[in-house]
Amino acid sequence: MPWDKSKGRPEPIRALNKVREVENFEPLVDIRTACPTCVIHRGSVIPYLRKSVAEKLETAARSLPQNVKIAVVDAWRPFDRQVRIWEWMWGCLEEARPDLTYAAKRRMICRFVAPIDQKAPPGHTTGAAVDVWLIDENGEEIDVTSPFERLAGAPTYVFGLNPEAQRNRVMLVDSMLGAGFSNCRDEWWHYSYGDAGWAVRMDLDECFFGRIDQDLELYKAQEREWNIRMLSRENPFLQAGAPGLKPPKPTR
Repeated sequence: MPWDKSKGRPEPIRALNKVREVENFEPLVDIRTACPTCVIHRGSVIPYLRKSVAEKLETAARSLPQNVKIAVVDAWRPFDRQVRIWEWMWGCLEEARPDLTYAAKRRMICRFVAPIDQKAPPGHTTGAAVDVWLIDENGEEIDVTSPFERLAGAPTYVFGLNPEAQRNRVMLVDSMLGAGFSNCRDEWWHYSYGDAGWAVRMDLDECFFGRIDQDLELYKAQEREWNIRMLSRENPFLQAGAPGLKPPKPTR
């Protein structure tokens, strides 16, 4: 899908791996209390972020119109969950495009899931990254994607959004960037502050958040919910317009 590649900054794995990690040991905080203006949008969300990241998220939420809220769809993520997401995405791509080479599959999946075998830890495992959507006062998702399906319209600066979706997407981007986040230009929903991805996007050679772990007892309920959700999740690479999806054969 065409998109404006003059905006945002690419973040190849080799650049992420060059970032020096100088961990500052800032704690994770519970965003249910640290970000009272935000909404946890899924029962599978493990509601923790680094303290300064949570503060920036609350700042972004307060900058929005009163009838618009930030909905958190992913925050801190244990490394084990990251591994399972990577393996699930790999299986989805195998189903959709078994003809692709191993290298091509890795490139495509790395656009949407941070790899699990590199020096730079995935952003979500550091507590520095958050995935967000917009919802209205009734909890309904606000359109930021029409006319595209999810991955087809994933690039933040994709061309072809309808006017309403474009306005709403710009509103989200402006609120998050204005609060001090950086955005992964391949994913309109993914923002971070302080991790390797943030450092590359900001043209810095050092970050201050690395991988952080916590006791499973703190998020057992969210893990159960996540496992249930994954059983019914559709293959994103088979959605209309998804990257890498083969166009239908013409009919005579």
